Amino acid sequence: MARVASPGLAAGLVLFATAAGAASPITLANHRAVYDLSLAESSGTRAVESARGRIVIEFTGDACKGYTMQTRQVTVLESGETGSRTSDLRNTTFESGDGRSYRFKTSTVLNGTPGQTVDGTAESTPDNLKVKLKDPKRDQFQDSGEVLFPTLHMRRLIQAGRDGQTTVSVKVFDGSDDGRKVYDTLAVIGRPGPAPAATDKAAERDKPLKDGPMAALPHWPVTLSYYVPGQGERTPIYVLNFDLYENGVSGALRLNYGEFAVVGDLTRLDTLPSSTDCQR
Repeated sequence: MARVASPGLAAGLVLFATAAGAASPITLANHRAVYDLSLAESSGTRAVESARGRIVIEFTGDACKGYTMQTRQVTVLESGETGSRTSDLRNTTFESGDGRSYRFKTSTVLNGTPGQTVDGTAESTPDNLKVKLKDPKRDQFQDSGEVLFPTLHMRRLIQAGRDGQTTVSVKVFDGSDDGRKVYDTLAVIGRPGPAPAATDKAAERDKPLKDGPMAALPHWPVTLSYYVPGQGERTPIYVLNFDLYENGVSGALRLNYGEFAVVGDLTRLDTLPSSTDCQR
C-alpha cells in the first residue's frame, strides 16, 4: 500500500525483484481490503479526542493490462474545540503496467458538503513528468527528473525489501490534494519480521493476515515519509507506517498527520479474480 490517504485526499497502493541472485517476478494479489480506523494519538492545540472510520481498497490488474485501484476512506474526528468532522474521500486510479502512464480522479465530501473534484492524467519518463488536469480547472505542468507513480513506487519498495536494502528515496506523484503536488519521499525498510507474539497487542490486529496463507508470506515493516520538495532538513507532512507483504497487501497500518495519528486494523480481506495469461 502506498499512500493510502493524505490529510486532504485518498490516493494510493508491485513487480520485479531479485532473490537468490535470480530474477523472480512478484504476482500482486487482486484483492479487496477493509481497514477499521481508530485514534492512535493526538497532540497540538486542537487535539482530536476520538477518531473512527473505515478504508476500503479494491486493487485489480496485472503487468500486462495495468493496475486499477479504487479507494474510499470515511473518517469521523471528534474535537472539543471544533466538534465533529466527517470526511468521505473517494479515489480511482489506473497505472499502466510499465509505470509510465497514470490516470486519477478524486472526489471529497466534508460534513455532507461536496468539495472539489480532482481529475487528470500523467505521463512519466526517466527525465520528466507531464501532468494534464481536467478538474478543478484545465491546466498542465511538468516536473524534471524521474517521478514515480504509486504502483511503480511500491515495486521499488518490494524489490528493495527482497534485496535487503534499508532505504528508498524517490519523487512520487499520486494525484492527491489539488493534483499538482510532487512529493519527495523517504522509505525506511526494516528486516522481515515474524508474526507478533500471542501476548502482543498487535497480535489482535489484522486477523486475515495471521489466520490463513498470508501468515507465511514474506513482509517488511515500512515507514514512508512524504516531504514538500526542497533542500536541507525538513519535517515530513505525512508519515505512513505499514507492513508490506510480498503480494502487495498491507497490514499494521498507521497514518500520522502530524497533530494526530490513526491506526487501521485489517478486518476483512477478499481475494478477487485475476488473469492467468500475463507472462511479464
